[in-house]
Amino acid sequence: MPKKEAIKVKGAVPIGPYSTALSYGNLIFISGQIPVNPQTGEIPETIAEQTRQCLENIKIQVEAGGSKMDDIVQCQVFLTDMNDFAELNTVYSQFFSEPYPTRMAVEVSALPKGVSIEIAAIAGKN
Repeated sequence: MPKKEAIKVKGAVPIGPYSTALSYGNLIFISGQIPVNPQTGEIPETIAEQTRQCLENIKIQVEAGGSKMDDIVQCQVFLTDMNDFAELNTVYSQFFSEPYPTRMAVEVSALPKGVSIEIAAIAGKN
């Protein structure tokens, strides 16, 4: 039976009783990443910049777990405004190649102040 193990990343501190990333067998589960720059604590303004920061944060978690972005099999995207979907796709396509991960995207009524997007992911691990 696989054992779950927390993936520790410097500067990635959960704000509640959860792990920011977890390894379980040959899978890595990454909690929702909001667009906070881990070095500065700043949140970018535009949806394109916020999407990029979320995906950079995911990349850090995936690589700390011994995997890479190409091994992501699913993303869950939460947007405060579905009108931002096209911009999300533009940035998202710069991080992934075919075959693309499966994905869901939903509009939510609220995220932390100044945050317009949150992205969670599941990756395979070799």
